[in-house]
Amino acid sequence: MTTSQPAPSACPATSKGLRLVAKGQFDWAETAPGELSPNEVIIQVVGCGVCHTDIGFAYEGIPTRHALPLILGHEIAGRVVLVGEQGGNWIGRCVIVPAVIPCGDCDACRSGRPTICRKQFMPGNDADGGFATYVRVPARGLCPVPEELPKGLTLAMLSVVADAVTTPYEAIRRSGLKADEVAVFVGVGGIGGFGVQIAAALGAAVVAIDVDADRLELAATHGAALALNACECADVKSAVRSFARQSGRGGIGLKIFETSGTTAGQQTAFSLLDPGAHLAIVGYTAQKVEVRLSNLMAFDATARGNWGCPPAQYPDALAMVLEGKIHIQPFVEMHPLEEAPQVLDAVHHHQLRKRAVLVPQPRGIQQGTKP
Repeated sequence: MTTSQPAPSACPATSKGLRLVAKGQFDWAETAPGELSPNEVIIQVVGCGVCHTDIGFAYEGIPTRHALPLILGHEIAGRVVLVGEQGGNWIGRCVIVPAVIPCGDCDACRSGRPTICRKQFMPGNDADGGFATYVRVPARGLCPVPEELPKGLTLAMLSVVADAVTTPYEAIRRSGLKADEVAVFVGVGGIGGFGVQIAAALGAAVVAIDVDADRLELAATHGAALALNACECADVKSAVRSFARQSGRGGIGLKIFETSGTTAGQQTAFSLLDPGAHLAIVGYTAQKVEVRLSNLMAFDATARGNWGCPPAQYPDALAMVLEGKIHIQPFVEMHPLEEAPQVLDAVHHHQLRKRAVLVPQPRGIQQGTKP
């Protein structure tokens, strides 16, 4: 069975959204989309995921590139309702908006490194994002979504593909992970939980490490062959290496993915280095981490980060979702956009165990309402 997508609405004169006005302070605002450039589109937001990066902007003092006030949100799925003169044949189509949209013309883009494009556009960072009813973004890089989706999957749920799915997808792709290798995910929340599924779908033996029993249980039912609670395991390193030996995988070096975005998680991930290991730094924290960098030399290991995922990789990542290789529904929870202040606060205080997705309601939000 399939699920049909909601019908589009006409593009209104204004969009309603939650603005960050100062650290920890929000207000509701009704904003005009502004003049549409030839290569832009306006999207009716169907769902927008809440990422740890949004929390960093909102509560941790990490500066946005666009001055405040600003509407956050970069995990966006919706329907195109207005297209610029050169925006392409997007009108009326369901899409996922890449979290990082490169310019396509600079040296970095031409050399195959679009994620380090200095002219990149990130919704909710360079301009108003998706915690709103409508959003204006570049047309380039949009990922089309079929009108009919597998049963239980909605366009709003697919908003998390924009970052929580594609970012670990890109980290795994860069690592060259193979079926005869062991993949270790440190932190299996919003990003790591999807990383576990991707690695398992590729045939790797997967280890999930976290401090949350519920997340570990979910990971164990979606691809993790070994789930370790870092608070309860006396020797995580020995447990991982013992699993690697017993798994019978002949790969050289662990493929380690730090997806917690915490200092403890990053220290744990670094401690797991073994000869030939590949360490992918996917999570982010503004806090400093003390590690012995010489371990990279001693183990002839590799450490690499990735800032999002190139838009060209989105269709392949989405295909894994549509084919049932990546399950979205058990890892997300939907909340009306009207509850955005409470949801952001709950995410900030680690009170939600699943990826929150904000869903605009048909009636919208009254201007001037206090969050």
